[in-house]
Amino acid sequence: MTFLEKVNQQFMPLLAKFANFKYVIAIRDGMISTIPLTIVGSFFLILAFPPVPTEWFETIEFFQWIVENRLSILIPFRASMGLIAVFVVYNTAFSLAEAYRLNGVSSGTMSLVAFFITQEYPVATVGDRALGLVVPLMNLGSAGIFVGILTAFICTEIYRFFKEKDLIIKMPPEVPSAVSRSFEALIPMICIMVLFGLLHYGPKLLNPDASYINLHTIIGKAFVWISKGVDSLGGALLLVFFICLLWLAGIHGVSIIGAVARPIWLQLLDNNSAAFAAGETPVHIFSEPFYQWYIWIGGSGATIGLVLSALMFAKSPFLKSMSKMTIIPSLFNINEPVVFGLPIVMNPVLGIPFILAPMVMTVVTWVVISTGLVPPNVILAPWTFPAPIGAYLSSGGNWSAAVLSVVNILISILIYTPFMLIYDKQMMKEPPVK
Repeated sequence: MTFLEKVNQQFMPLLAKFANFKYVIAIRDGMISTIPLTIVGSFFLILAFPPVPTEWFETIEFFQWIVENRLSILIPFRASMGLIAVFVVYNTAFSLAEAYRLNGVSSGTMSLVAFFITQEYPVATVGDRALGLVVPLMNLGSAGIFVGILTAFICTEIYRFFKEKDLIIKMPPEVPSAVSRSFEALIPMICIMVLFGLLHYGPKLLNPDASYINLHTIIGKAFVWISKGVDSLGGALLLVFFICLLWLAGIHGVSIIGAVARPIWLQLLDNNSAAFAAGETPVHIFSEPFYQWYIWIGGSGATIGLVLSALMFAKSPFLKSMSKMTIIPSLFNINEPVVFGLPIVMNPVLGIPFILAPMVMTVVTWVVISTGLVPPNVILAPWTFPAPIGAYLSSGGNWSAAVLSVVNILISILIYTPFMLIYDKQMMKEPPVK
């Protein structure tokens, strides 16, 4: 039994259970639902900081207008990326509630109320006069995602408890369903508000000199080491290795690993975007676009290198025809026809470069970005863009990012070619398909 067969036999059932775990699915759905927001919001960041020479902002009227109206142009960015935790909370709770056959709208609404209770609201003052409470934006962005997900889980479970124990207000059958659902959520809502209120404000109520319990600070400290691990070369190599290994076993690696890593990736990207918008230098290398535009070129495993290599050097009718059929999807980062058609899954020859190429590209990209030749990513561009275009946009309009993406494509071709030629010889010995 080969190593890949052992992985498939021993770990496939466990991974399948993990992938179908309700909490994992809820996190995945909650994060994926924000992709349109982050993509569209990010383009307003490009509009506010267009990739043009600095002197244009002083000499060309249109770019002078951009400088004068930059804060207004950035409002859609602030309303999407800046409030990303709000959307994650609602959609995560909605997904988990649907898995329990509960009302997703009620669960999402209750979770949002609880999430807002966890915030600290400073008092706005003018002189000695208090104007009222101010809604803080800091923990409504990516910094609040972890607390938001936890809040969504707790609130949905409380809702489920009251529903299963039949501790809800039931309305007559003739009452409209929307009204009935609202009353059904009434008692769980009271419980949630009291629970989170006491959790957050309890010490202050007992002792005016005491501090609030800030869940964001507590959980943020607990996850600092995880974020640092993900935002490191070693962490990136581990993620790349396991994602590729899962693919070789026939499992969608990004779907499983990404469900856990994506909240951290998004937080790293949001920090970079905020620094870019403030005119500062982004510092986080390993956000999600790092993998999309420099590693997963053509799809997981950097299979664009295999397709281009086969297109140029393959002699077997099978590989020649496959390369022609898959080159267009590969340019747009769709590689399922390659992974399952050649196949790469459970293929010991092509499995080696499928893991090796992305890991080499990860190291090369880390070196280049670390030395300042290419800036870290600041924007989430649509994943179906060809890699050099996506890299250019994701870097905030830096041509060196597009060049690095092309260099990585060449690296993937060099690594895949020897193994492709071995597989090509095997295919030459296969009888033609009639």
